[in-house]
Amino acid sequence: MADKVQFDLVSPERRVASVEADAILIPGAEGDMTAMAEHAPTITTLRPGILKVTGGGEGDEEYIVTGGFAEINGSAITVLAERAMPRGDMTREHFQQMVKEAEDVLAKAKETHVNEPGPVDDAAKLLSDMVAMGDEIGLSAY
Repeated sequence: MADKVQFDLVSPERRVASVEADAILIPGAEGDMTAMAEHAPTITTLRPGILKVTGGGEGDEEYIVTGGFAEINGSAITVLAERAMPRGDMTREHFQQMVKEAEDVLAKAKETHVNEPGPVDDAAKLLSDMVAMGDEIGLSAY
């Protein structure tokens, strides 16, 4: 039997998940990554996406995350998410609110950072990632 890793997913409101798992697929800002037991110590930022837990107590589970950090440390993986919820709890209303917030961030960045592409590009990427996540879960915003 493969080694398990302790996985904890925490949002500002609550602990969303705490299970022993075989692998965690993390939507990293620099690309998706899979972390398993004995993974090299790593800290990465998250992009909006679906975090997948394989081999947890109830089988495979998926969670919606919208940013934050993941800390991988051999036998433990902790994700501190800006927002996190089980995929099954995501409603069209939740998703539309998240997209609206991302659109507002982009509009404010365009207004505040005229001729400064960095912050505007970051805000556009946030919106793009949010829309892509919606497409993947069947709640497309457009």
